[in-house]
Amino acid sequence: MKDSKSAINPLLCDPTTGICEIPGIDKNKDEQKVSTDTPNKVQIIYFTDPICSSCWGIEPQLRKLKLEYGDYVDIAYKMGGLLPDWNYNSGGISKPSDVAEHWDEVSIYYDMPIDGDLWLENPLHSSYPPSIAFKAAQLQDNKKAILFLRALREMVFLDKKNITQWEHLATAAKNVGLDVSLLKTDYEGKAKLLFEKDLHLAREYGVRGFPSIFFIDSLGQKEIVYGARPYEIFEKALLKIEPEITKNDYDKNWKSLFTQFNSLTAREFSELSGTPRNESEDFLNKLVEEELLEKFSTKNGAIWARKN
Repeated sequence: MKDSKSAINPLLCDPTTGICEIPGIDKNKDEQKVSTDTPNKVQIIYFTDPICSSCWGIEPQLRKLKLEYGDYVDIAYKMGGLLPDWNYNSGGISKPSDVAEHWDEVSIYYDMPIDGDLWLENPLHSSYPPSIAFKAAQLQDNKKAILFLRALREMVFLDKKNITQWEHLATAAKNVGLDVSLLKTDYEGKAKLLFEKDLHLAREYGVRGFPSIFFIDSLGQKEIVYGARPYEIFEKALLKIEPEITKNDYDKNWKSLFTQFNSLTAREFSELSGTPRNESEDFLNKLVEEELLEKFSTKNGAIWARKN
């Protein structure tokens, strides 16, 4: 890992902490008191970014949290602004091609498919356009917006698509059932203001990198999980806030899981089904042979989806 660069480049995330850190943020800044307007539920405020590799790395944990504790939690997705452009921080950030090798390395570390060649072939100039598009999607339908964010992540990490380009944003929106024309109108208008509000909120909360997840009860008590952590850490934070809640014993059958989620990586399937990781890929490949699933491969792993 290029530890010297990770201190100045937000795209070179530190796998030991699991955080994609923002340069220039005061780590000693006091965190602001936070509150929730969601009664009888734990509010999870998730500061993230569409191109944050550590955020992609916790998709298995977040999906399991929703399955086991979805009746007790409400997750609010906030965009944090990982990469404004390649010229900020007084030119301290290096060129996009430097990110390619790092993404290939963290793909192995997180056991999630990430193809770093994006940064050699069609690099993004910023993470702001897809972040604004997500805020536009939220204006239409929050559940579809979360599906939209997932689609964007699959595009950027597996398909090497430059998701700052409207054509890819429009395709992702159409595929999850959003009104593309309305999305474009909001993307060019009020979604920008909502994105600015998210950035302001992140500063108020003292967010210094991604993922940053705040667990908050109705009284404003909070637990914070920084970075990509094992599932048990997220569960522990939730239960510390609400120790009386019980987990849902959800159906771990592959059909049920692929009904809940359109696509799963081998690690996600292992996490959600309880299948040992060294067996999950063989199991999914067998379902492909039986023409029950489709497989999409990259140089650093694959993802499986329901057949249309």
